[in-house]
Amino acid sequence: MLNYLGILASGSGSNMEAIANAISNKEINAQIRVVIYNNPDAKVKERAERLGIPAVLINHRDYKSREDLDRAIIQTLNEYQVNLVIMAGWMRVVTQVLIDAFSDRILNIHPSLLPSFRGTHAIDQALNYGVKIAGCTVHIVSLEVDSGKILEQAAVPVLTSDTVESLQQRIQVQEHIIYPKAIANFLAPVSNT
Repeated sequence: MLNYLGILASGSGSNMEAIANAISNKEINAQIRVVIYNNPDAKVKERAERLGIPAVLINHRDYKSREDLDRAIIQTLNEYQVNLVIMAGWMRVVTQVLIDAFSDRILNIHPSLLPSFRGTHAIDQALNYGVKIAGCTVHIVSLEVDSGKILEQAAVPVLTSDTVESLQQRIQVQEHIIYPKAIANFLAPVSNT
């Protein structure tokens, strides 16, 4: 069975493109049906169009509540027959409305080794805390931010010369490796027999 992915993104779309490449290389048995973005200036729109993927703007500023935004997202995901939601740089907190509509079928990538440094500015938090190892985590989305079941992680050493930007770039390299892998494993779990 082919799995239909809906990608939620707010930024450049580099993780979306890494996932699209993994699908092209037959590493993931899926098709990206739609990219939903909430920031009108998001570069993900251009990437999606270049790859021939429909891109739909659902601007969070147009909705009175997070729940109303999530209802609009659900409607679009359903129109495209999505059965797995991939948050790839989606900078919005989701509500129970979206979680209930896609129970245990929403994945997210976060730039820290969860459960450390949840929420925004995770890389800043890691550097300020003085950790020697940072990284990234793919997890199932739950109501509490960055607290769902962990599917995949990658560690990245922190260098004494690191800035937020340099560490972010090295973490993103790992994100592009582990996110497609986590999606593939989630869709086709490895049997232990």
